[in-house]
Amino acid sequence: MKVLFGCDPNAAEMKNDLMKVAEKLGCEVVDMGSEDPIYANTAIAVAEAVAAGKGDRGVLVCGTGLGMSIAANKVKGAYAALLSDVYSAQRSVLSNNANIACMGAFTIGGKLAEELLKTFLGLSFDPSSSSAPKVARYHAYDEAR
Repeated sequence: MKVLFGCDPNAAEMKNDLMKVAEKLGCEVVDMGSEDPIYANTAIAVAEAVAAGKGDRGVLVCGTGLGMSIAANKVKGAYAALLSDVYSAQRSVLSNNANIACMGAFTIGGKLAEELLKTFLGLSFDPSSSSAPKVARYHAYDEAR
């Protein structure tokens, strides 16, 4: 799995730690930056790359994860979820087919962030699940705009 990472300058340490975790899981890791203080620029770059198939998943980190999530979700084909607990990480993939995980370096600790990443990267959406029609609806809306 190829995972694209980005963050704002406040979250560079957590992003770097998470990239190491992904590498240990056997993922190909791409660092898409952490220097731009306008976090939306990084979020959009990662989201566009994931939506274009240049990576299987994306991971975005800022202070809260909120801004990254909002910015990434503006990109057609990007489905970003703010992760704050293991259950939300599970459901982001299993129920919502999210392709980008967003986390807050100021709101969760490093160990929790690692667990959220492992959970997010370790699961796959089942297109025959009961969630499939719900996911299909927002994919259809996305395609129509």
